[in-house]
Order: sequence, then C-alpha cells, then structure tokens
Amino acid sequence: MTVTTEHTRPHDVFNVEDSNTTANPHIEQVLQSRLSRRELFRGAGLAGTAVGAATLTGCAATGGQGPANPVNQLGFKAVAKHTLDKVVVPEGYSAQIIYALGDPLTPQAPAFRNDGTDTAFDQRAGDHHDGIEWFGLDAQGKPSTAAALRGLLAMNHEATTDEKLTSFFIHADGGKASLPRPAAEVDKELMIHGLSVVEVQSDGKRWSYKPASAFNRRITTMTEAEIHGPARGSEHLVTKYDASATKARGTLNNCGSGKTPWGTYVSGEENWFGYFFRDAKDDAARKKDKQVQALIRYGRKAGAASRHGWESAGPQDQYVRWNNSAIGASAKEDYRNEMNTFGYVVELDPYDSKAALRKRTALGRMGHENITFARVSAGQPVVAYMGDDARGEYIYKFVSDAKWDPADANAANRLAAGDKYLNKGTLFAARFKDDGTGEWLELSMKNPVIANSSYFEFKSDADIAIFTRLAADAVGATKMDRPEWGGVNPRNGEVYITLTNNSNRTVATADAANPRVYTDAKAGKEQKGNVNGHIIRLAEKQPQEATFRWDIYLFASEAGADRGKVNLSNLTDDNDLSSPDGLVFSQATGLCWIQTDDGAYTDVTNCMLLAAMPGRVGDGGAKTLSYGDKQVKTYVGKEQSAATFKRFLVGPKGAEITGITETPDGRALFINIQHPGENTKMANVTDPSKYESQWPANAGYGNGKRPRSATIVITRNDGGVIGT
Repeated sequence: MTVTTEHTRPHDVFNVEDSNTTANPHIEQVLQSRLSRRELFRGAGLAGTAVGAATLTGCAATGGQGPANPVNQLGFKAVAKHTLDKVVVPEGYSAQIIYALGDPLTPQAPAFRNDGTDTAFDQRAGDHHDGIEWFGLDAQGKPSTAAALRGLLAMNHEATTDEKLTSFFIHADGGKASLPRPAAEVDKELMIHGLSVVEVQSDGKRWSYKPASAFNRRITTMTEAEIHGPARGSEHLVTKYDASATKARGTLNNCGSGKTPWGTYVSGEENWFGYFFRDAKDDAARKKDKQVQALIRYGRKAGAASRHGWESAGPQDQYVRWNNSAIGASAKEDYRNEMNTFGYVVELDPYDSKAALRKRTALGRMGHENITFARVSAGQPVVAYMGDDARGEYIYKFVSDAKWDPADANAANRLAAGDKYLNKGTLFAARFKDDGTGEWLELSMKNPVIANSSYFEFKSDADIAIFTRLAADAVGATKMDRPEWGGVNPRNGEVYITLTNNSNRTVATADAANPRVYTDAKAGKEQKGNVNGHIIRLAEKQPQEATFRWDIYLFASEAGADRGKVNLSNLTDDNDLSSPDGLVFSQATGLCWIQTDDGAYTDVTNCMLLAAMPGRVGDGGAKTLSYGDKQVKTYVGKEQSAATFKRFLVGPKGAEITGITETPDGRALFINIQHPGENTKMANVTDPSKYESQWPANAGYGNGKRPRSATIVITRNDGGVIGT
C-alpha cells in the first residue's frame, strides 16, 4: 500500500497498493455530487461474556449435499459494540486462548518470555495469525474427516506489527529503525512469517495444544518450496538460488486460507511486494526488459523503500535476495526475479511434516487473499474462486483440466492429487455488467485478446501465470473495491466475496457492482469513497460456466448512516459493521461467518465477527443511487434483520478478527485474533502502561504484557452446536 488514508489501518501502509492505472471500463463516468456524512450511534452496555482468564466464559464448500445441522434461526443474543481490551462472546458461550505468538512447537524451544529477548522463532508460533483450517485426527493419530476432539490446525502467519522498518514487539528495545538493519533482528523477522501446523485436542471441557507433537511444523521465508504448474522452469523465475526455476524459498504475507477437496491446506500469498527493494536506477539497468512494466504493475517502482529493509542486513544470501535489482550479468547471478517467486497459492499437506511446500502457479500471481472451492461433482472439473486484495483489482476463477474423481477425497498421496487438479487448468477474470449479469474472461493464449495484446507481450501461459494482473487488464476485467475472502454457500453453491473498502472509489468510477461513494466522518476527519465496503455474491448454473448472475448481499455500514445512500442493508446497532474481510461458511450449519479488519469505525467499536443466514441471489431488488446527474443502478440483496444477521464477537483493541474454522460437528469454533495493540508506538515498547492493548496477557495467558496474536476456541457452555 503506497497510499495511506484516514481509514487505512497501520499494517496496511505497505499492503494496499494502487498499481492498477488501466482504463478498464467502469459503467459510467460523470461529476461528483453532494455526499452524505454519517451520524454516530454508540451502543449501550455490553451484552455478552468477556474473555477474562486463560479459560474464559462467555469455508469453502468442498462437496456434499449441504450442512449436516442446518440452522434456520440464529440462537444467540447479539454482542454489543465495544472498545474494551478484551474478547466478548455471547451469553452462554466460552472462549479459551490456546495458541499465541512465540508458543513453543518443539521440546527444544524454551518457554516464551515475551520481553523481546526470545529467539528460535522457526520452532515457535509465528506472528499475525490469519487464515486457519481444521484437519482431524482419530484416536490412533490417523487423518479423519469426522474427528472433533483431536486435530491439526494449519494457519498463516501473515506479517508483524511494525513501525519504521522494525517489528518492534519482538525486539527487546524495539529494534533499530534505520538502515542498515542488524542481522540478528532481521533473522527473527524472517522466521515469524509463514505458516504453522499445530496439534490441538480437547478432553471434552478444555482445549490445549501439544507443544511436542510430531505433526507440529513451521514454514518460514527460508523454507524451500517447489514450483508447480505452467510457470515451472520459466525464464522469469530464474534466480541465483535456482537457475532451473523449479525451486524457490519460503512463503510470505500469507493471508486467507482454504481446504482442498482432497484434504490439503492452501494459503494465499498476499502483500509480498513491499518486502522487496529496487534501486532507483533499476529501470535503466533493465533497459527494454518487459519486467519493468510488470514490476510497476505489481507495486514495485524503482527506488521504493522496502517494508523492513531486510536487504540491508549484510552480504549473505538470505539478505541479498530481498534486493530485486538487476545487479548481476544475468538472472542467474542476482535476485532480479525473486519477487516473481511470490504471489501464488501455496499448498501444504498438514499430515506430512516432511512433504515440501508447493507453489501452484496455474492459479495466477496476485495479492491472493484466500481460495475457496465450489462443491465438487464426479466427472466435473474442480473450480476455485479467488480475490486480489488491492484497490481496483479483480476477482478470479480457476477451472481444472482434470475431472473430479471421488476416490481422490481420500487420496493416499494428497499432494499428488493437488498436482492432478491444480497444475493444469484455465484461469478467468470477472467482468460485472450493469444488468446484474457477468462473464468470466479467459486468461490464456487461446484468447486472441491476450495472444495479440499490445498492452503487454505474452509469449506463453507461463507468462500469464506470472503476470496475471496484466492479463486481466488486457481482457478488460472489472476493477473492484479490494476483493478479499470468498466462500461458497453449501446450501446452494453461490459464491460470496468480500469487498472490504476502497478510498479511491469516486463518483466518476462508481458502477453497478461498486455503487457507493460517500463521505464519512471519524473524529472530525473526512473519509471518502466506499468507506465501509460490501459483499457481492455470484450464482452460476454450473461452476465451470462462463456466465453468472450477481447481486450485493450486504452493504457494510453504520446503523445511523443514510438508509437511502449508505445503509442499504437496513443494519442496526446489533449488526452494523465496517470493512468485511474474512468470510467462511460453516459446513456443519450453513451459517456465513463474517469478520472485519477495520479502521473507519474504530472510534465506536473494535473489530468483530458476525453470523449471517445467507439468502439467494435475487432475493432483494434493484436500487438506483443518484450522484447529481449520474444514476447508478445496482442490485441489492434482501434487507437484514435480527433474525438473519447478528454480531457474535467483538475483539480487543487494535486487533483484526480473522481466520475461522470449526470441528466437523460444529461444536468448536477456532478464531484468530491478529495484531492486538497495533497502534502502539515503537517508542513505548518498554512501557506496558502505554500499550494500546495487553491482550492476551490481561486475559491470563502467558508471560509479559506485550500484545500477541493468538488463536481462541469458542464453545457453547451446554455443549451444543454453535450459532443455533
């Protein structure tokens, strides 16, 4: 993110680049008219149960015929908005913290002191817990799709709480916030990114993680990965590390997650571009290399500073690789292509701690949020949906060449099944039309628009896999308001995708699928564009088809906002929200869980989790928004009510609520609380009284008072299914 706005959270400074300057069509272009300001409505008392001790009181569909325990009514009292430094869940529910930054994953790693002196992060939980998935284990420790008391949690460790280059909470004195960065500090930061697999279990009352489990595993920025799919062997992936372009190192800025129909974990590499440095003269050094256009399109202008300055820590290879400049005689002698080895969906088999991570290039290279799979059917292709999380980016679909074989749901070699379905297929980008229909635009050399493109030279499908954004530009996909998580409704197969916000949306660029443009006031400051975000949904006759119908399921808004222009979903104090981000459907109940990562409404409430009973595309109607002489017609889902949409959880100060998974019986819900206290200033790192948050230490978990990202598990006190 190269532009910071009033409602951009601190960790987004390097995360929401505005690199899409293409003229892809918006439906109409006119002058901006008068825009409304919000009214602030603050909730009354807190209805719910607060997390106050270590034990506390208070998805992508992949087949099947629908939820096992369908919910037809939300069975809990809504949690009120709050700005307290705690997690609050509904009355009758309990939340327990089970796994936090720094927790040991091997017997060799000492207990986490949480004072900035800890090391060995390759043997500990990483930072910024994000996407998460459940993988069951039976009593013998074998994979089980039904197990609900013992299993593995595979999760992303997206980034780190930082300021002025340094990840200050993991360094004793906050670290050195200038160049060159000390190697010892960079070494820690390299290790806290990536993935982890951790075994958890329940005795029927309490959950715990197993620090010495043989299944426990860390994947970091230094872990070797295999390149698979059409980009394997491409000249654009050649580096000093591997001239064959079949291997790379690590995974980075992993955000959303998914679970494949064959039982593996898939994770999206999102905002990796900001970790790289390019010399100010690099454009000239590359001469007429077409990669200059691609580097700029992917957010790396020459001379731009990197997020952490890792490239400055010394001449050793683990630091030099973050310098993306062409400084050698060829790509075999430098890391000019290193950035091209990031931006993919990666696949991991959580049950096999020795199997290599695989980068699935056929799914395209972008700022991947998560990946969600359509319900699979025998003899039909496997279909997956993805969003590219940046302002003005696109929504994508992948259709496999291979047809689904139900036997692969229990494949002996799960990653070989991944090779079968994810290495070959066709990628598409979405175009939304103003009549409530849309089409998927093929991104392949078979499409003459791409093969004959004057916008960018594509020579092969490998080029399309590596320079996917430029291919979507070339075909004229619709620029969206930051596409993030997607989920597939297990009841009817419809696809939901969160569009979290867009401060760059203007009246001139408003269109049917991104129709709102308004002004919002926070602490006396104006926030403009699509401030609160929305959720769009798609209906297809068959997942592999080239056309779809769409409407906007939910317009996020404050309860007191103008109901004719902003609060179009009729939200109230029990369910208003801003910046929907995470979105997962329960396979047990069919509920849609929506999580927020917000900076626009945080003067009124911390980020939250809400439960929704989804409807169906077309269950609402058309609505026209007027902006002076411009009229924007859009399609709005059925208005929400207390019966269909409620707030389930509100988190601690400064935290994003993200990552969600459940046990197969729907009786345990795992949630990730990311970057509590992220607005703390580095200068105050040694003064706990000045931390924005002290969670989870103030809830009785662990040592020290520095805030930590953590996983919680939520259960009903009566042992029932969650949400019913």
